[in-house]
Amino acid sequence: MPRYRVDIRAMKREEVDWAVQLAAKEGWNPGLSDAECFYRTDPEGFLIGLLDGEPVGCISAVRYPEGFGFMGFYIVLPEHRGKGYSLDLWKVAMDRMQGYNAGGDGVVEMIPKYLSAGFNLAYRNIRYGGSPPSLARNSPDVVQIGPNSDGLHVTFDEVAAYDRRCFPAPRDSFLRCWLNNPSYAVVSDGRLKGYGTIRRCWEGFKIGPLFADDAAVADELFRALCHRTDGEGPVFLDVPEPNAAAVKLAESNGLKKVFETARIYTGPAPDIDLDKVFGVTTFELG
Repeated sequence: MPRYRVDIRAMKREEVDWAVQLAAKEGWNPGLSDAECFYRTDPEGFLIGLLDGEPVGCISAVRYPEGFGFMGFYIVLPEHRGKGYSLDLWKVAMDRMQGYNAGGDGVVEMIPKYLSAGFNLAYRNIRYGGSPPSLARNSPDVVQIGPNSDGLHVTFDEVAAYDRRCFPAPRDSFLRCWLNNPSYAVVSDGRLKGYGTIRRCWEGFKIGPLFADDAAVADELFRALCHRTDGEGPVFLDVPEPNAAAVKLAESNGLKKVFETARIYTGPAPDIDLDKVFGVTTFELG
């Protein structure tokens, strides 16, 4: 067995809260209730590094069904950087991803290192943020989903089936938790044409996912989701750069570029309907 400078094990549930708080301190602006849904997705997928029983850093290596994985939360505490602990965490996470097509959203400046580590650059994701104009929820086709449904029902199976077109693997455990956030769908002619979720974050709100058949459906969902903020703070939307209609949606609603990430995979980019992805679910879990 290899020997590491730190002890590395799977996090306990409460330690995922610590990892989310650490991400917030790094300026990544996670959701206030992300930890529970993240942990349910893969309880063994969140790793913590300990030195003499005290945490020095973390990383996630979440396994989904059908051979897909996603990495995130790669953070070492500032006072412990430059000591090799990050490499230890990276090695254990990569070992856990053996046999999986592992994705991630990395810092753009680190692209050469990702490529040298065996990853392939797929495209860039752009985070847009700002205060959109007051947007009314004005479409009769928009219905609320989840536990607070307004009586116009969309089944979980319908949402999960649509999600599967836009995400590389089934993720039912995640979705059953995630849809506790304010979530809406567009239903027209008896068919689900898109859905989206918004959640409160350390700063403002994030929309994600925002999956839709086309720009018109995405706009209807965007309006309904923004309406839930009551103008309380900025709204953020993470957009895949190749989807020009998604970029236009963000910019036409007054959102500005905040930063970019490099979407990378150890294998080929998954075969999903990227033109339906108007908002990435999270940079932490894909």
